[in-house]
Amino acid sequence: MISRKRFIRFLGSIPFVGAIGAGYMRFAEPNWYEVTEKTVSIGRFRTPLRVLHLSDFHASESVSLESIEKAIDISLGLGGDIAFLTGDFITGKLSNENEYQRILKKLSSLVRTYACIGNHDGGKWSGLNHGYKDFSKVRTLLEDSGVKLLFNEEERVEVSGKTLSLVGLGDLWSGDTKPKGILNTVRSRDEAVIVLSHNPDSKELLKKYDWDLMCCGHTHGGQFVIPLIGFRPFLPVIDKSFPEGLLSWGKRHVHISRGIGNLHGLRFNCRPEISILNVV
Repeated sequence: MISRKRFIRFLGSIPFVGAIGAGYMRFAEPNWYEVTEKTVSIGRFRTPLRVLHLSDFHASESVSLESIEKAIDISLGLGGDIAFLTGDFITGKLSNENEYQRILKKLSSLVRTYACIGNHDGGKWSGLNHGYKDFSKVRTLLEDSGVKLLFNEEERVEVSGKTLSLVGLGDLWSGDTKPKGILNTVRSRDEAVIVLSHNPDSKELLKKYDWDLMCCGHTHGGQFVIPLIGFRPFLPVIDKSFPEGLLSWGKRHVHISRGIGNLHGLRFNCRPEISILNVV
């Protein structure tokens, strides 16, 4: 399968198409945010909950902090009871931490904000791909920004007098997805369970556990979607039937964000996404 980098180089080898196509994919669509709003029914949670779901900021040379701030500013205008950030805060190494903290605080100071770790944030996969060998840098960034990071942890959250069980898992590609002892195999209490897990393929590790909704990122929607046929040649998951959006998985639901940022500055027919989930 051709990589994103090789595809961009291929376009660049065709003078006219390369100039128009690469210009649109690099400078237009990556900053053209789409706001989506969906409704999901969780039988065990009978209090309306407005969730802001953002993912894959990928702060880097390709994705500026200014563009991340723009996305957060748009998000804050949508309202929300709680915010979920599902990993990949950086690509490579962290820089300009103070400015990044300021931007994330704009969100966390107004909305309770929870996060999980992505494969680019540190760990086994990241260490082998020019990133951090652990996620301590990103953990500090989030904690200093008022964002609650859940790494194979549960947090019980009160919403309008109802209790929500919120579970954040480690990254699948780094071998850090450890649900045992955090999620239950049988329903032990009458509470809705929402899981934050960066990679939607991690659902296969969660088959025997009790949960209602999983919020993910990682796919970027494929970043490049061929019009009309909908083919996504760069989709980085095993289960290609779960590329983006709100999907049913048996009696459960999985919401996959296309993300805010990108890799290598490429997006085509796959706009960055700011998601609102109305849980009823």
